[in-house]
Amino acid sequence: MKRLLAVLLLCACTAVPAHNPPIERLRLPPGFAIELWAQVPEPREMALGARNTLFVGSRGAGKVHAIKYDATYRAGAVTRIAERLEMPVGVAFRDGALYVSAVSRILRFDDIEARLAVPPKPVVVTDRLPKETHHGWKFIAFGPDGKLYVPVGAPCNVCDRDADGYANIMRMNADGSAPEIYARGVRNSVGFDWHPQTKSLWFTDNGRDWMGDDMPSCELNHAPRPAMHFGFPFCHAGTLADPEFGRQRACSEFTPPAQNLGPHVAPLGMRFYSGGMFPADYRNAIFIALHGSWNRSKKSGYQVMVAHLEGDRVVRYEPFISGWLDGESNWGRPADVLVLPDGSLLVADDQADAIYRVTYRH
Repeated sequence: MKRLLAVLLLCACTAVPAHNPPIERLRLPPGFAIELWAQVPEPREMALGARNTLFVGSRGAGKVHAIKYDATYRAGAVTRIAERLEMPVGVAFRDGALYVSAVSRILRFDDIEARLAVPPKPVVVTDRLPKETHHGWKFIAFGPDGKLYVPVGAPCNVCDRDADGYANIMRMNADGSAPEIYARGVRNSVGFDWHPQTKSLWFTDNGRDWMGDDMPSCELNHAPRPAMHFGFPFCHAGTLADPEFGRQRACSEFTPPAQNLGPHVAPLGMRFYSGGMFPADYRNAIFIALHGSWNRSKKSGYQVMVAHLEGDRVVRYEPFISGWLDGESNWGRPADVLVLPDGSLLVADDQADAIYRVTYRH
């Protein structure tokens, strides 16, 4: 009876693949190939476990999934390990446990890779985050310092809520204790990572709306130390004073972006490339998923971009994958990127319910 119950639970937790997205429309640099790797409802942030498991959060689906892959990095069954959560976009893995963001809460699923068929009851790490859902979904990750980094977006298009604990990136111990603000003036970061060599934090930030089609730009920022301020709501894209708040503080008071990414492109997940499969030019470059505009008269974004660095400077910023947007029609929206141990790159597409894998052949 117990074995039958476990089988039934496993079947209930397995996602059914949907349609095949038209990946033949996607364009990459010469030598690169892309394939459909797995199909998952509305995949957002991805995180690797310790035993050949990929964990995937979602936004509107309210679910978290796990995908086992074999020694050749071929994906297996997709298993649902949590559901009916509030915008569980963020997933992070540490010491055998999966951490999941759910707006005002961070949950922890202990020993998860041994319990995928019958997942454990989650432990509440913290339930003291803001409850607002406007920019309330959260990308999360553990930093080199062992702390869990959690963004708290502004609960508005533009407003000054710093005193209330909004518009920042915070960090806390793995048990939820000792929360502190790491970076201020961050409107809505939904992606960050640490440089493989310097271990300093880089993050994307979504620019404000309703200043026209061509302003302000979304941003890639560099925060090598705590207590830096990146301008919101007073200054956007390094030089553009906000119409309402810009008279209060000058743009020169704040840390400018490392790279302006374009207006309304909605940068989400970003990762440094630390693998060995791609050409040497990509080592320590940043891959950025541009989710795409929602209110621009002519759509922009809908690409995976790559920022090449020299030291702490972006020296080249260019498309890596395009083709989700054809004129004013889009069939997919990249939401996150993640490097597998073999050096290939996974790309989550939450419109096409797909995860793609990018490889390179010399």
